[in-house]
Amino acid sequence: MKWPRIQLSPLNRYRLQLFRQNRRAWWSLWLFLALFLVSLLAELVANDRPLLVNYQGDLYVPLLQDYPETTFGGDLPISADYRDSYLAELISAQGWMLWPPIPYAAETINYDLTQPAPTPPSTENWLGTDDQGRDVLARVIYSLRLSILFALILTLGSSLIGILVGALQGYYGGRLDLWGQRFIEIWSGLPTLFVLIILSSIINPGFWWLLLILLLFSWTALVDLVRAECLRARNLEYVRAARALGLPNHLIILRHVLPNALVATLTFLPFLFTGAVTTLTALDFLGFGMPPGTPSLGELVAQGKANLQAPWLGITAFMTLAILLTLLVFIGEGVRDAFDPRKTLSTTKETA
Repeated sequence: MKWPRIQLSPLNRYRLQLFRQNRRAWWSLWLFLALFLVSLLAELVANDRPLLVNYQGDLYVPLLQDYPETTFGGDLPISADYRDSYLAELISAQGWMLWPPIPYAAETINYDLTQPAPTPPSTENWLGTDDQGRDVLARVIYSLRLSILFALILTLGSSLIGILVGALQGYYGGRLDLWGQRFIEIWSGLPTLFVLIILSSIINPGFWWLLLILLLFSWTALVDLVRAECLRARNLEYVRAARALGLPNHLIILRHVLPNALVATLTFLPFLFTGAVTTLTALDFLGFGMPPGTPSLGELVAQGKANLQAPWLGITAFMTLAILLTLLVFIGEGVRDAFDPRKTLSTTKETA
């Protein structure tokens, strides 16, 4: 079976070539994808359960199934604690355990610390532990997955709504555009932080609740850009010709108006993604984000602020945010330069 090949237009191939020539953006993209892949496989990288257990010749997968302690010769019919020395000796006597590189999950507390938490980096905890004895590196990996997935969903959702609203306003104009602009001006003037504070006193915000609340206020970022592009494109000759031939308005918007508007819109998506990451981090740091105990970058920053005597916590939080945001900014700059019409036009004139 042959997979279908994606055919790119000459213009899009040239844009991809421009992006690849920007070495900083190109390598930033691959580094970001590597970090994202590691975070997606967080359970295989950092977990307090072994990946495989061989006991008496039988293979067990604790990541996929919860086994009782009696399965491995224990005394109690409770969930097996593979970090318990008694159970580890029983398994080692008649088998083996394959552990992930980091034998701690995000919520795992290291009870074998030789000094009060937070403890500095060591061979056991590579980035140390926080003030509750949890492995910092494991929490960083799980925090990256939460932040990236949250920002990705928020960026896609707000982009879809913003592009739709901007396209309708720009194409139809008139009263729809006038009343739409007045509504957006009022809606964007609402204090998002105060709304979150009020809602957090009513409900317990979680991932989806927080995503929905931020989505209500973040979709306005792209409306003005798409609206301006559609206002310009609706009076172009090919759009007027399509309208004269009787093509429905929704097909004119999808086929002729939106493709031109999306060129400028795509350059803003990496920066919207960066803003979503920083927004979630700030809300978690202030205590209005994810529920307490959830591994997040904001909670990591709060740990560094609350434990100034443990500088490795603050350094880890700073380096994680700095690396992630720097990669995203470099990617955004590369996409912006690749879609810059001035470079496309100049190259077209040179080749002509």
